[in-house]
Amino acid sequence: MTAELEVVHAELLPEGAPGPAAAEPQPRYLITQHTMLGPGELPPLADQRPAWTDADFRLSAEDVADLAEPDLAENTIVNRESTIRAFEEWCASQDPPRLAYPCTTATYTSYGLHLIRRGKAGEFKPDSVGQYMSRIWNWQPVDYRPDPSRFKGRLRAWKKEWVKAGGEVDRAAAVTIEYNLRIIAAIDESTNIGKRDAFLAALAYANLHREMELADQLCKWVKVYDTGLWVKTASSKTDQTGKGSGRFIEDRPDLQLVRRARAWLSVLRELGANGPNDPLFRALTVKGKLRKYPPDRKRGTKMRPGSLNERLQFLAEQAGVPFIDGKKVTSHSWRAGANTDMAEKGVPLAERNKAGRWADGSHTADTVYDRRHGVGTRDPLSAVPLYGGAAHAVVAKAREETTGE
Repeated sequence: MTAELEVVHAELLPEGAPGPAAAEPQPRYLITQHTMLGPGELPPLADQRPAWTDADFRLSAEDVADLAEPDLAENTIVNRESTIRAFEEWCASQDPPRLAYPCTTATYTSYGLHLIRRGKAGEFKPDSVGQYMSRIWNWQPVDYRPDPSRFKGRLRAWKKEWVKAGGEVDRAAAVTIEYNLRIIAAIDESTNIGKRDAFLAALAYANLHREMELADQLCKWVKVYDTGLWVKTASSKTDQTGKGSGRFIEDRPDLQLVRRARAWLSVLRELGANGPNDPLFRALTVKGKLRKYPPDRKRGTKMRPGSLNERLQFLAEQAGVPFIDGKKVTSHSWRAGANTDMAEKGVPLAERNKAGRWADGSHTADTVYDRRHGVGTRDPLSAVPLYGGAAHAVVAKAREETTGE
């Protein structure tokens, strides 16, 4: 068999003569969907980099120390750390082990499905699983965050199934004004503890406080006037700018905020704990003295948010209302109660958002914190005028002619 030969036409060069010049490499440009070029302007070169030096990547020891300070609320940090710890333990238990930080989309999705399966077995509710996975996603480095879309799709599907099967989100009861007055009436306001508790219950309702806001409140942020209180909330869950917010709360004959504020501040003055930067609410001994803490305590002399929650729950139980409409009373009940009362009386959402420090445009006050007791009092059909007058007479006559009645 004869092989075919390929004939190549080429020019033979003398030995040692230079070959043809190599083609000059063409520049490569970096173009993205965000590139904008003016007339005659070229895009940046693909291999062009800023002239960074080692110094541009260094932080000082002071910078590192400042960054080590927590930038989230204490209860948020506690919840996030427990969630992350559970995720890390799950990753380590897999065969083979998975990397928790940074994790891949597959690892994130697999863990989310694992929590959903546990939820279907009765361990979690959909909203809880959503919160856990959101904490894990926010914990991941920004450039390596996983794609949560597949997990969220399965979570939405499970939530629909859960609701159809009769699942309900647990919400704290609403301590509306009538329940709050019943709770306050059961307090002995002749004692130091009673003066604190009565003002605590009145302020928690009047300013729609979260438990962390109450625990972090300082004496200097409450100004007492004859007609009411000016209360500043230095930081809140939705305050992303760190500016805080303040509002004037008019005194009411039922809550008696001014009298109760003055009574408690007088106790703090007698105890030597009324400095401008001293906590507004203090833990007391059974004899009404200041409870002492170790000097290295993380929160100093401030009460724990959990302690305030327990105290408010105790006050509700003391008044015989630990549950309202089958729902448990917690510190959030005072916040929900005030919002519910205002909504019942037609206070616009924007005003309630401002009073309760919800974000502008948020509907949480309507969708989460409107917890009317029983059937409530609002019915949009009540806006329709009652049937009567001449029209009623015409219909009655027609009925009489038809039925012979």
